[in-house]
Amino acid sequence: MQRIEGGICAIDGVRACGVRAGKYGLALIAASGTAAGMFTTNRVKAAPLAVTAEHLAKGHLDGIIANSGCANAYTGPQGVEDARMMASLLAGFLKSDEERIAVASTGVIGRYMDMDIIGRLFEEARGRLRSDGEAGLEAERAIMTTDTREKEVAVEHQGLRVAGIVKGAGMIEPNMATMLCFLFTDADFSPEVLKSCLADAVRDSFNMLTVDGDTSTNDIVLLTATGRAQGRIEDFQQALRYVCVDLARQMARDGEGASKFFETLVTGARNEADARLAAKAVAKSSLVKTAVYGADPNWGRIICAVGYSGAEMNPDLVTLGLEGSGLKVDLVWKGRIAEEVLDKAREIMSGEEIIINIDLGLGMASARSFGCDLTHEYVNVNANYTT
Repeated sequence: MQRIEGGICAIDGVRACGVRAGKYGLALIAASGTAAGMFTTNRVKAAPLAVTAEHLAKGHLDGIIANSGCANAYTGPQGVEDARMMASLLAGFLKSDEERIAVASTGVIGRYMDMDIIGRLFEEARGRLRSDGEAGLEAERAIMTTDTREKEVAVEHQGLRVAGIVKGAGMIEPNMATMLCFLFTDADFSPEVLKSCLADAVRDSFNMLTVDGDTSTNDIVLLTATGRAQGRIEDFQQALRYVCVDLARQMARDGEGASKFFETLVTGARNEADARLAAKAVAKSSLVKTAVYGADPNWGRIICAVGYSGAEMNPDLVTLGLEGSGLKVDLVWKGRIAEEVLDKAREIMSGEEIIINIDLGLGMASARSFGCDLTHEYVNVNANYTT
């Protein structure tokens, strides 16, 4: 797996751009090919998701138009009309069909789109579509809200390229799949193959990510294949999974107010479902997240989270350890508490990246989750989000 420069525009056939005006931003991405997508499981689904799901039914996209500043969620028929209008704008410019355009939005829920601003931003953006290395980052910046950094990655593997950008820092508890993720490949596969590979990649990446436990109304992951290269499905799956996991890690590191990133690796579970339950429970625990923030080696909170996760576990068989800053320590070994290790554990937890290792001692299944600490700044960001 070789990481390459250029972001999404490293994929043959992809052009992008982005512009901003105050709280609003608009990103345009032109890329024709077979496509698949996944969407939030929240019963309150934003209008753009309904429109995009309808457009994806035929398995082909020519472009994506996405905005920040307004989620266009819980906006009824007017919201759907506005989303269709956005699709129409890009379709007209690309000389495409409206049904081959995906629409995505992020921002405040329960507010109507300012279509005058969208129109002005579109007129500014349309002449900027291009395929240089900065174009993808420009599109990424246009849809950022509380994000503090751009998040992109591109790889080449066995002659195939896969790349993606993602927006998301808060309201992050994907259940499909606030996150917008746009993935591209030069591979030549059918929509059915893309959908299967995407579901597999999302399962072990975005669906194992949590920042604050809130599932957004606007979560969307789109994958477009421009069909410019030939390769094996197995190689494509590996590259796609790598890209999605990398983007999930970047989102956890950029969680709202976050100062630390941590992964939870659960091994020795009876089955994968149990491993996933245990790993996700630790990542979601507010008590674990605040302990990570305070560099407090209160490992009992981790054990507690595993215990209520719903996973099968025997407290007398569990091994628990921490890893980071070039150090590694076991706090519990097969149910027995280790002595004189808390100072070393505290040093590990003082670092910016921490791995929590949990061996349930019951089987061979494993899973990994991605999370961040919970800080005072998270409260500050979200206490003033609409003002």
